[in-house]
Amino acid sequence: MGTRRRLMPDERRGELLDIGARLFASHPYDEVRMEQVAELAGVSRANLYRYFASKRDLFAAIYRRAADELLETATVDPAEPLVDQVSAGLDAHLDHFVANRQTVLAANRTLSGDPMIQAIIADEMAQLRQRILDSSELTGLHREAASAALHAWLVFVRAICVEWLANETFSRDELRNICIGALLGALGATAEAERD
Repeated sequence: MGTRRRLMPDERRGELLDIGARLFASHPYDEVRMEQVAELAGVSRANLYRYFASKRDLFAAIYRRAADELLETATVDPAEPLVDQVSAGLDAHLDHFVANRQTVLAANRTLSGDPMIQAIIADEMAQLRQRILDSSELTGLHREAASAALHAWLVFVRAICVEWLANETFSRDELRNICIGALLGALGATAEAERD
């Protein structure tokens, strides 16, 4: 059991998120209990529930924090080749997915119908799409086509990564190559249309 100690509310909340993140990363969602989180933090369940009304709320806060951290690493610099930047961002996401396998599977399978969790995922994908789009030089209808292609690509990447995490029937390198190849195909068709 964790040692009871006084912390400022923001520090306590951060500690609870850290403990919850470790539990959700290493155990299926249904096996994580709020009592475990409280015990490891050295707080009462009542105190834990002051911060998070339910396990779903705790999970959502953890997932939001992880999404924000991933978005910080996925910056886009128009001076750099787009594919190199997307590759680096994809690698950062894959590293996170591997380290937090159960969390990612819970968000995309166990809680796939949960509006709060899906809103976090949709927001992250929208921000990634906008960053990639803004680094392109496409305009007008071609930009709109690229935006739709990027949206579809991000949904594809999410789906194939979840499948890979669940089954690992092919290598991480193959996964990465499939994702990059799909992006090049999607954006290549848009670039061809721009030249026509």
